[in-house]
Amino acid sequence: MSFVLDLFTMGAVLAGALFFLAGTVGLLRFPDPLTRLHALTKADNLGLGLIVIGLLPQVAWPLGAFKLIAIWLMALFAATTISQLMARAARDGEPVR
Repeated sequence: MSFVLDLFTMGAVLAGALFFLAGTVGLLRFPDPLTRLHALTKADNLGLGLIVIGLLPQVAWPLGAFKLIAIWLMALFAATTISQLMARAARDGEPVR
């Protein structure tokens, strides 16, 4: 059973890393700030979610699982807030770097 959980963890973490890579490629390749922002936030949220889901079977205590889920939720909240602020700045004509 441990081998199956290890395979699940490796698959989920690898898939999450691939989504992070896809978001980075989108950030570098897309032409304007709004499309870059869209590619980056979607890919990063899904990538982090897959990594957390992959790591959940590896934690020994429920407190560790709670910490992983709390980090995931805080990152989702922060990404949502930052993307809204950046999109509003791009809409208003302020330079977004």
